[in-house]
Amino acid sequence: MSPVEKTDKREHILLIAEELFAEKGFDGTSVRDIAQLASVNLAMISYYFGSKENLLKELIEYRFSTSISALEERTNDQLQSPWEKIEWIIDFYVERIINNSRFHNILSQEYNTGRSKEIKELITDIKMQNLERIKKIIAEGQRKQAFRRVDVEMTMATLMGTITQVVKIKNVYCALLKIDSTDDDEYRKKVTVRLKTHLKDLFRAHLEAK
Repeated sequence: MSPVEKTDKREHILLIAEELFAEKGFDGTSVRDIAQLASVNLAMISYYFGSKENLLKELIEYRFSTSISALEERTNDQLQSPWEKIEWIIDFYVERIINNSRFHNILSQEYNTGRSKEIKELITDIKMQNLERIKKIIAEGQRKQAFRRVDVEMTMATLMGTITQVVKIKNVYCALLKIDSTDDDEYRKKVTVRLKTHLKDLFRAHLEAK
């Protein structure tokens, strides 16, 4: 098996595991279930990941890897203003969470269970890294007198909490927005536009220096 084939097979297994963890929960999914749906043998999963818990750990690292590098690049971009960076962050998180709702539901399940201290610490560490990068952008805006002093941690809670709320109780928002709850594409399209607009207006009012 070539390095490319090996990477593709490993990624395929991760995506199948994500689908099953989201549908059946971590405890309700067996390694045999993953192997069967991924059309691989049990030995291959053991070879790549060692255990089901380690597979979940690698899934989390895989999904977060792009956000860490993207935020790092944006934080260090000297050509964009703090406002442009904040608006990019809103676009990024709205699209990321809505388009990867299965993964974020898995995160919520795992963070609220006492099963694995290692997994909980991994999620916390990654979220802290992302928060620190966003805090740097807000601090830059404050130095340039574009932003006022705010509670950064609660500001991020507002951003993440608003997006997560819309994703977690989809049926309620489908009723409120008169969207067919069986049409996931329509829901994502309409909610994405409204969330981005609302959050940008909210953050402009919240952050703007008077």
